[in-house]
Amino acid sequence: MATFLYRLGRFTAKHAWLTLVTWLVVLVGLGGAMAAFSSPPSSAISIPGAQFQKVIDDLGEEIPASAGGIGTITIENENGPITPAQRAAIERTLADWEKAPRVTSVMNPFETQAELDDSRGKLADGRKQLEEQSYKLQQGHWLYDQGQKDLAAARKELAALEKAGDGDSQRARELRVEIPAREKGNAEIKAQLDDGDAKIADARKQVSQGQSLLGMSEGLRFVSEDGSTVMLQIQYDDAIAQLSPEVRAEVPAIGTQLEDSGLRVDYNADILQTRSIVGIGEVIGLGIAAVVLLVMLGSLIAAGLPLLVALVGVGAGLLAAMTATAFFDMNSMTPALALMLGLAVGIDYALFIVNRHRQQLLDGMELHHSIGLATGTAGNAVVVAGTTVIIALSALTVSGLPILAQMGLVAAGTVAMTVLVALTVAPAVLRLMGRRVISKRTWRKHEAAQATATTDDDPTPTGSRRGSGRWAVLVTNHPWRAIAATVVAIALLAIPAFSLRLGLPDGSSEPKDSSAFHSYVTIEKDFGPGANGPIVAVASFDEPLTAAEVPQKQAEVGRDLYNLVGVERVVPFGVSEDRDTLAFQVVPSEGPTSESTVELVSTMNALADRMPEGVELGITGQTVANIEISQRLADALPLYVALVVGLSLLLLMAVFRSVLVPLVATAGFLLSVAAGFGSVVAVYQWGFLGDLLQVSRPGPIMPFMPTLLIGVLFGLAMDYQMFLVSGMHEARAHGQSSRDAIRTGFRQGYRVVVAAALIMIAVFAGFVFAHLSMIRPMGLGLAVGVAVDAFLVRMTLTPAVLHLLGDRAWWIPRWLDRILPDLDVEGTKLRARLERDETSPREEDTAYDTDDETEPDDGEPATTPDDDRELSPAH
Repeated sequence: MATFLYRLGRFTAKHAWLTLVTWLVVLVGLGGAMAAFSSPPSSAISIPGAQFQKVIDDLGEEIPASAGGIGTITIENENGPITPAQRAAIERTLADWEKAPRVTSVMNPFETQAELDDSRGKLADGRKQLEEQSYKLQQGHWLYDQGQKDLAAARKELAALEKAGDGDSQRARELRVEIPAREKGNAEIKAQLDDGDAKIADARKQVSQGQSLLGMSEGLRFVSEDGSTVMLQIQYDDAIAQLSPEVRAEVPAIGTQLEDSGLRVDYNADILQTRSIVGIGEVIGLGIAAVVLLVMLGSLIAAGLPLLVALVGVGAGLLAAMTATAFFDMNSMTPALALMLGLAVGIDYALFIVNRHRQQLLDGMELHHSIGLATGTAGNAVVVAGTTVIIALSALTVSGLPILAQMGLVAAGTVAMTVLVALTVAPAVLRLMGRRVISKRTWRKHEAAQATATTDDDPTPTGSRRGSGRWAVLVTNHPWRAIAATVVAIALLAIPAFSLRLGLPDGSSEPKDSSAFHSYVTIEKDFGPGANGPIVAVASFDEPLTAAEVPQKQAEVGRDLYNLVGVERVVPFGVSEDRDTLAFQVVPSEGPTSESTVELVSTMNALADRMPEGVELGITGQTVANIEISQRLADALPLYVALVVGLSLLLLMAVFRSVLVPLVATAGFLLSVAAGFGSVVAVYQWGFLGDLLQVSRPGPIMPFMPTLLIGVLFGLAMDYQMFLVSGMHEARAHGQSSRDAIRTGFRQGYRVVVAAALIMIAVFAGFVFAHLSMIRPMGLGLAVGVAVDAFLVRMTLTPAVLHLLGDRAWWIPRWLDRILPDLDVEGTKLRARLERDETSPREEDTAYDTDDETEPDDGEPATTPDDDRELSPAH
């Protein structure tokens, strides 16, 4: 690999303009393909076999009116109750919203509230009439009882007359006529009373059912009690996440007309969710990375090369990914993650190659040979490091979750493209830059240092003296203190991770000045926190219900739901045409991401298991979807962690030919992950530094974060391990003792690792203020994880532990050494081959070098002996 990369670097350097034009054509072609075939990203998240999806699909078939996405809108008069003129403006806007594309219905909050109030009034009137009718019926029963008593008395009197022998008397004859008449009259009264009793019982049952249903929905409002705010729902013909940005933008655009009436209109996060992946935070992070590059490289031209490589790599990767959306729906988080990783690794990988090339030039190496050797050595390490990141990201497919697989594969493709750009564009641009890759000031400092070394007869090579590495001396002089301080510091950062709670963000996580956050807070204040995340419950019956049974079953099932702990209200909202399906809206007592709501969903699932035979209960809705997705992602995490840890051990064994070094590296990686988790929990779940980092309200952590953080940080941690510890391995291979090799390797590599870490921290920190609220915790976790891994784990803990292990650190069984591939990350075999070629040069190499020396290439002046002396006195 190193030899191939050496030749690739020299080839692209010789054909610099052809290389750059080729990449320009690739970018233009991908851009055209994206414009022609791509579809916009979606915020929808699908999980195969998810129960919530099955329930909502069945509900859409049984009750079509309930199909499609529902968005919530609040309209508020901040100066008092809504006036009649404002109400008229609102109702005109409602009519305009109904005409918007893909909108199927719009709730009129005033009419709905009036119907709700009217139903309560009718129920009160019904109870009053029922009491009046019951009183009259009781009077009828009293009269009937009196009639029965009179009838019994008449019968008794007739019997007495007959017994006394007065059966033929006038009174006896009257009683014989009166008694049948009374019997008939009483029978008619009894029939009327029985009918009245049945009607009263039925009315009482209806009133009881109505009272029960209204009691379960007590507190339900669509107009606030003070009349200043209304809440309404707008329904689309498809899930809101599947709608194009243009369609979703129509409703807010129409709503702006209410501002002229002095009303504030706010929309929930589903309607307003942005799909932009670049914001001011990302730009600032990129700017900080540019400053770090300028400080390290001392030249605007040299600092621009890593940025160019990163932008070309990310551009090509994202354009290719967006073109592929012609075949699949891309989640809006996917390009944001790919952008974040592509920028970070693109800058770092180019920096490694540029830094190696600059060191070689300062040591007197010829330009083209230096470009080829930098590509073959540092480029080889870049390939291994990039492959590590790619494998870690691609391994997300083992989760079995399409959203994670998509994010991992797109990010992996972007990283792969960035590696390819670094190996081709960087050598080409280095060829065009020539000696300008090193500033004049750096040349002067180098010449002065070399002159001093010559005067002092210092035999140490210039490159060996470059960089003091005092930190490694301090760490290795006090290894136990360094280990203890590092572990304690990381443990303090990791403590919050033990309370990690997963859940998809809601409107409360949006920026405080956003419409989505204001809508969430308004609903919470005026209509109850649970109104921000209602749960949909669907009861299905094996046999269709009769019309009379519907309200009875609504009351029965509704009462079962209402009696659950954590339920604020239950509202029946739909009956299927064949009356075998009932739909309920269950409003929790607290918000959709609260722990009580998570417990409620679990309790509702338990209730579904206890339903009587012939009745099936299912739950769905955004709140249920978020909880189920979070659980599925948490369940997939252990397998992924095991895969990543196992991969890290095998890869590092192949790189360092050691057993203990990989174990130390992997343990350090797990410490970095714990610190990253802890920082995210402290900020986004506990609210620590929330105001500074624009955390609107603490809540659960995005369920994708742990898996993605582990995968990404694994790849980056292995980068630093290779670029720092490979130098130690190389120094030991050249004959230094294990402990001396630690200091030598540290001294040679720490500057570039520090710069690379600072760049990654800057880029990731920029995403802490990203437009997408779901990507912000990822930015913070990666920024902290990289800082901990680079400065505490790789530059402090690792040298201290390796110093204590001594020669044992590099032990490996012979059988394992034989079966592991030799990756030659340090380029040892390449250098040996080049040395052999120098003693017996091949004809094609000689021709190549002669061609470089004698002919100007792409406008670069031919090298002369004088130029060589100016380039480097050592040369």
